[in-house]
Amino acid sequence: MPEAVIFDYGVGNLLSLKTALEKAGLTVSIGATAKDLAKADAIALPGVGSFTAASSKLDAVTEILQTKIKEGTPLLGICLGLQLFFETSQEGPGDGLALFKGKNMQLVNTVKVPHMGWNTINIVKPNELFDGIAEGTYVYFVHSLYPVPKDKSIICTTTEYGTTFTSSVASKNLYGTQFHPEKSGDVGLKILKNFVKTVVK
Repeated sequence: MPEAVIFDYGVGNLLSLKTALEKAGLTVSIGATAKDLAKADAIALPGVGSFTAASSKLDAVTEILQTKIKEGTPLLGICLGLQLFFETSQEGPGDGLALFKGKNMQLVNTVKVPHMGWNTINIVKPNELFDGIAEGTYVYFVHSLYPVPKDKSIICTTTEYGTTFTSSVASKNLYGTQFHPEKSGDVGLKILKNFVKTVVK
């Protein structure tokens, strides 16, 4: 069975993601070193925490991450993990992985922030991650920032909350969701199973 490694950069919520990925069909471990990531058939950058703190932890593994991505290893970024795909964040200092050009912006203050709870996704570009997922499906969000990609062609879904924001992206073997699949019930499990299919091609 393929092995996924969840990179631990000091954020919470690792065990629920581990359980969900195991349910979806992967062997899953949690790692914090370049050596851990080197053996992975898939890599997940998890969910909750500070962009600045997480970006400093990523410094030690940026090189191996870039190597694995070039080799075609699927990478899934969730919430903060997705935001780290980009260059900078309004949340604070620090450099993301710059896998895509763009920045992370604060949600508008005309709505309650953080955006917490169920909301719908609008599918703007079909992708294998969303095979079998209907337009307007509800998924679970917990976030105060969202990515603004310079290249709009990578945007798979958008969501409305005070503004229209990017709620998922995909390009080649890179997949990112602003929502939490591991907290999104059967729909989230389906999305994770679709991710697993990209691992076992």
